Amino acid sequence: MTLRIGCIADDFTGGTDVAAAFRRAGLRTALVFGTPDTATELPPDCDAAVVALKSRSAPAGEAVADSLAAQRWLWAKGAAQIYFKYCSTFDSTPQGNIGPVTDALLDAARSSVTLHCPASPPNGRTIYQGHLFVHDQLLSDSPLRHHPLNPMRDSALTRLLPPQTRHRVGLIDWATVRRGVQAVREAVTAHQQTGVRHIVADALTDDDLAVLGAAALELPVVAGAAGLAEGLGHAYPATAPATTEPTPSHGRAAVLAGSCSARTLEQIAQFYAAGLPSLHLDVLAAATGRDVTGEALAWYDAQEPALPVLIYASASPEELAAVQAQLGVAEAAAQVEELLGTLATHLVERGVRRLLVAGGETSGAVTTALGIRAVLVGEEADPGVPWTYAATGDSDLALMLKSGNFGAPDLFTRALAPAEAGK
Repeated sequence: MTLRIGCIADDFTGGTDVAAAFRRAGLRTALVFGTPDTATELPPDCDAAVVALKSRSAPAGEAVADSLAAQRWLWAKGAAQIYFKYCSTFDSTPQGNIGPVTDALLDAARSSVTLHCPASPPNGRTIYQGHLFVHDQLLSDSPLRHHPLNPMRDSALTRLLPPQTRHRVGLIDWATVRRGVQAVREAVTAHQQTGVRHIVADALTDDDLAVLGAAALELPVVAGAAGLAEGLGHAYPATAPATTEPTPSHGRAAVLAGSCSARTLEQIAQFYAAGLPSLHLDVLAAATGRDVTGEALAWYDAQEPALPVLIYASASPEELAAVQAQLGVAEAAAQVEELLGTLATHLVERGVRRLLVAGGETSGAVTTALGIRAVLVGEEADPGVPWTYAATGDSDLALMLKSGNFGAPDLFTRALAPAEAGK
C-alpha cells in the first residue's frame, strides 16, 4: 500500500496528537521520533506517517532544516501531500517558527498557497474571524498567556502570522466555511490570485474541519493542528477496516511531568488528592550539583509496586518565574529535560512498563533518552492522548505522550490505574 499523507509535527506530543487524529479518520498510522534517516523504516501498509520533531522552540534555521529533511524522507516513502502540524494554541514568536517552516515546505513543494487552521474543538480550540479561542476565552486571556517559552498575548492569527513571513496572509471566514467545500475552494483560488500565500480559516466544529479537509485535499502542503488533520484524513477514500492494537500492558506504572500548563497542574493535583505517591523535583538544587536523580530513584524504590507514581518538575507560573530568574529560561528547561530523561531510563530499567509523559519538550527528552525512534499508535485515553507501543532495550513499553494542555483532570489516575483494577 502506498503512503498517502506525510506529516511533520513540531514537537513529540503534537506528533502523538496528530497521529491519533489520522487513526480516528481510519488511516493506519506510524509515528517516528526525530529526523529519520535512510535506515528508518515504516511498518508495512501505512496510510499515514508522522515525523515528530523538536522544532517548535528551536532556532528558526534549525527548525527549517529539520522540517525539510523530514519532508524529503516522507516524499521518498511515497507521500504526495505534506501536513505541517503545529500546536492548537499557535505557539510561535514573531521570528517563527510557524511562518518560516511553512514557507520552506511550500517552496520545496513549488506551491504558492496553503491553508492554516489550528482549531481543535474537542479540546476547546476554535477560530472565529481569525481569532483563536481557548474554550470561551480569547487565547490572549487564557492561561497560555503565561506559556514559559512562547507566551501567547495576541489572539488574532492574521496578526500573529505576518511578522513570520514575507508573504501575504488572508482569511476565510466562518460564513464561507459553512457554505461548504466548493465555497472554500473558490475562496482559496481567489486569495491565491491576489497573491495571498497563507490562508487562515475559521472553524467552530468538527464539521467545519471536515469541510476544510475536503477542500484542501489537492494542496501539496497544509498546516494546522490535529483537528484539520483528521478532517483531511476523512477526505481520503477508505481502504480497509481500522486495525485493533493491544490495550496497555500491565506492569509498574509512572508519570513524568515537566509541563507547567494549567491542565497538567490540575492533573498533578488530582493525582496527589487521590493519595497516590507524588514527588516534586527540586530543579534549582539539581543545578547546584545535588544528586536529585539519585534521591528520586531512592524514593521510587521505597514505593508500593502496585501503585502508579508521579515524579514532576512542573510548577505554578510564580514558581516557574522564580526558577527562570535564577537559571535563565533555556537553562531551566534544559535542567528539567535532563532530569526527566535520565529518570525515564532508570525507571524502565526498574520495571516500569506503562509510562505517561506530560509536556512536549519532556516527551522529546524521554523518547530520546530511551532510544525510541518509532511507535505504533493505539487507543486514545482522551482526545489527542493515545497510548503508543514501542520496544526498548529492556522490554515492550506502553507509552503515553501528553501535550501539556490535553486530557481530563483525572487522566493520570484513570490511565494508570493500579494493575489489579484492570484484571
